[in-house]
Order: sequence, then structure tokens, then C-alpha cells
Amino acid sequence: MRILLTGSSGWLGRFLAPRLRAAGHAVTGLDVAQGADTDIVGSVADRATVDRAFARGIDTVIHAGALHKPDIVRYPAQAFVDVNITGTLNLLEAATSAGHDRFVFTSTTSLMISQTIREEAGDTAIWLDEASGPLAPRNIYGVTKLAAENLCRIYAMDRGLACVVLRTARFFPEDDDTHRAPSGENLKANEFLHRRLTVEDAADAHIAALDRAPSLGFDILVVSAKTPFARADAAELKRNAAAVIARYFPDAPELYARRGWTLPTSLGRVYDAGRAERRIGFRCRTGFAEVLDALREDRELPFVHDPSYLPPKQLGP
Repeated sequence: MRILLTGSSGWLGRFLAPRLRAAGHAVTGLDVAQGADTDIVGSVADRATVDRAFARGIDTVIHAGALHKPDIVRYPAQAFVDVNITGTLNLLEAATSAGHDRFVFTSTTSLMISQTIREEAGDTAIWLDEASGPLAPRNIYGVTKLAAENLCRIYAMDRGLACVVLRTARFFPEDDDTHRAPSGENLKANEFLHRRLTVEDAADAHIAALDRAPSLGFDILVVSAKTPFARADAAELKRNAAAVIARYFPDAPELYARRGWTLPTSLGRVYDAGRAERRIGFRCRTGFAEVLDALREDRELPFVHDPSYLPPKQLGP
């Protein structure tokens, strides 16, 4: 297929574009920043730019471009509305006018996190999947991504455009802007237990969604590394997560100690990606077990940690 990939210069785009080409697709990259996989520099918020991309001959869209949560400090709320909502609408309109049969939208698990969930004040870890709700995003990023999801839903329902929404967990390479401890690598390793995936797995999930979209009609899928835990663990995960982890992975405490890392003492939320496996046959290759394998064998960690990473749109021309 001839695929329009938005966000082609971004962290996900630079891994997804080569995979799409390796699968035999032709890729047109669209991004506000220049990049190796970007053919058109411009914003999805500008309908003329979208039309210029479609004039190249496009069979389907993977819409991975967006303003993200860290952008809140750099852009006004209106910019999030323009890019995340109007931009998605522009692409959906162009796709339906062109007679496309599928559309893949990159969303975020962040929109599932209300202020109450974020505070993690309850007695048990909250188990989060596609049925969780009511949804009450806590910032303009989550609000606009949820609105864009709903645009996908009504275009599937009213216009017959099969849309798969992927609510991806964390896969950014830089440090968390809200946590100082534990260290970046340690924190990322911990998150593979309940709220992270590799960028490679994120890219592969999009290809799986692209392949299956026409048979699904409309679906929302959480995409995260498979958690080793069961729902029955929720109370103990909140109370004594380290003990639960040691039960599943007996040598984890020793492996962590060798590295000078710490296991989490409490987990307040767990993402369940089981629906993605059932609906599109996708399961992340890398999880917490693979992180421990790397520690055990003294190999390179199976994920990227880059504190110096900046999104291309911040680097300028």
C-alpha cells in the first residue's frame, strides 16, 4: 500500500517507516520537522498540506503525529486543539473522500489517567484496560487525544472507514519529566512491569493494526508490554509490590541489587494489553522478563534510555 505516515520524523516514526518499507509498502512521511523519512514538511492542522500529501496517491493513513504531554509547557491549548483534533479531522475527511478502507490512529494510555488515578490513593492497584472509565483526562493533551479517538469512532460508524485506535503506553527514550528517582534506566525497567513498551514493539503494533483494521471496523486497543501480574494481585501490588515481583521473578532482587537499582515498593496502576493480542494477534516481544535476561547475562538493555533526546520539532531546521 501507499501509506501516509504522520509524525514521520518523531521517535515512533523513525522506527515505523523502515518497518513499513520492509513489509513492501511505499511510505510518504509528513511532519512539522525535517527527517530522514519525511517527504513533506508541514502540519496536519493545515488542510492544504494534507491535500498536498494525498495528491501523491495515498491508500491509507497511519496518524502518529501529535502534540504530546511534554509540549504543554511550550504550546498554548489552542495548538493542541488544532493539531490533535483538527489535524485528525482533516486526515479522516481526506481518507474517506479518497475511499480508504482503513485508518490507524496513535493514541495514548495517558487519557485514561484521571487525577484520582494519578494520585494512586486507593488500597489496590487499578487495573486499566479498554473498558476502564469513565474517562476524565487531566490535561489538554489527554482531552484532545480522546476527542480525536471519538472522531475516529464516528467516521467508522457513519462513513464506513475502519479505524483502529492504539492507546500506547510509554515508549519515550528521555527521562520522565515528573520523576527524579529511581534513575532513568531503573525507572524504565520497572515500568515494563505495568506501563511501558519498546519503541520497536510500538512500531510493530501499528503494522499489525494496519493489517487487521478492515476486519475490525472500529476498535480501541491498549498497547503495552504484557504484565506478568494477574488481577488478583492488585491489592498486594499496592501494598508490597516488591514481594509480588519476587514471587514471579525470584532472582529479580539480586539482579537489581547488582546494578544498584531498586524494585518498586508499590504499584498504583497496571495496563492490561490482552485485547490487542486477541483482536490483532499482537503481543510485545519485550517485557520485564527480557529486561531481567539482559541483567542476568550482562547484556545491553533491551530498551533505549537517552536523557539527551529532544523531539525534532524542538531542534529547529
